[in-house]
Amino acid sequence: MFNSTYYSLSDHMKYFISTLFTALLFLCNINGQTNKKVSLLFAGDAMQHKSQLDAAKTKDGYDYSKYFAQIKPQIDSVDIAIVNFETTLPGRAYTGYPSFGSPDAFAYALKDAGFNIFLTANNHSLDKGKKGVERTIMMLDSMQVRHLGTYADKEKRDLLYPMVVVKNGIRIGLLNYTYDTNGIEVQSPNIVNYTDKKQILTDINTLKRMQPDIIIANMHWGYEYKLKHNAEQKSLADFLIKNGVRLVIGSHPHVVQPIDIRQKGDSIENIIVYSLGNLISGMKAVNTDGGMMVKIEISKDNNNQIHINNCTYSLVWVYKPLEDGKTQFQLLPVEEYENAEGEEKLGKTNYLRMATFAKTARKAIESLWIKSEPTILQTDSLSAKN
Repeated sequence: MFNSTYYSLSDHMKYFISTLFTALLFLCNINGQTNKKVSLLFAGDAMQHKSQLDAAKTKDGYDYSKYFAQIKPQIDSVDIAIVNFETTLPGRAYTGYPSFGSPDAFAYALKDAGFNIFLTANNHSLDKGKKGVERTIMMLDSMQVRHLGTYADKEKRDLLYPMVVVKNGIRIGLLNYTYDTNGIEVQSPNIVNYTDKKQILTDINTLKRMQPDIIIANMHWGYEYKLKHNAEQKSLADFLIKNGVRLVIGSHPHVVQPIDIRQKGDSIENIIVYSLGNLISGMKAVNTDGGMMVKIEISKDNNNQIHINNCTYSLVWVYKPLEDGKTQFQLLPVEEYENAEGEEKLGKTNYLRMATFAKTARKAIESLWIKSEPTILQTDSLSAKN
């Protein structure tokens, strides 16, 4: 008896499609495609002025529950959220400018909002002296918040810095430096990461031995209240990039500054955010009533090459409503309020203040973009108007 296997046309088609699909998957793999991705968010200066301390004070302590409620969804949407923690945690005797010392509740509010890495190297790191440095470190450790920039001693710095964060199979190297600490000298054995090219190069070489896939430098630099970066910032950014840094993220000016996208063909090679501006503060100077949050997605292919897939920014603005005769502070996602409903909620005066901030901020942020080409970078809700 002759045995044979019968294939219908449908069976042949199924086999062909299955084989083709497998081949395509294989080709994708050998061409380096992968699903290893990490999303990052960078936020600006988180500060506590006296007006904020007064507003947050309650009978039992300090309440910051409304501060970040409206931007929390954006923060929660990313894998890693980094904030410049521009204050200290002295444990008592809280003060605002010029010597910042904030309640622990403020740090907890940032953590609850979704920030999981705090930068502590800034010009206010030493505002409360040696005890302030050490208690800030101790509190962040007790909160299980990763942080970099200041250290109790050399042994701790050697152990913890540079920082490498591993997420979704991608190794991310982090650096953090400040230009100064307002003339206050660090007390031994404490260490603050100051901007010194020789030390930075040593740290980068140390970091490279740790085999990161990408290096990010967070720099506290520039002139305060200037919407344009200066020559020193550009020179330092070029130095960092020359030595292997892919992303340079700036803080300190308290106003936003340009985002510089450096490409090679159609690929993004480097991103420089010269200044994120303020995240939250009690500042009253022009253009200091907000800032931007920058989101960047990176991926790693099967050839272990890192790609910067995209970069977006969204504006945040400090709304100060009067509640029970007391000025409160709430951080608003600007794009969600740029409509008739937003104007109704905020009132005409506040809406115009927000709109003025947003117009100036966008002009500064986008000032380096090539207008004749399609934009790579856009805000979360609105396309950048090139």
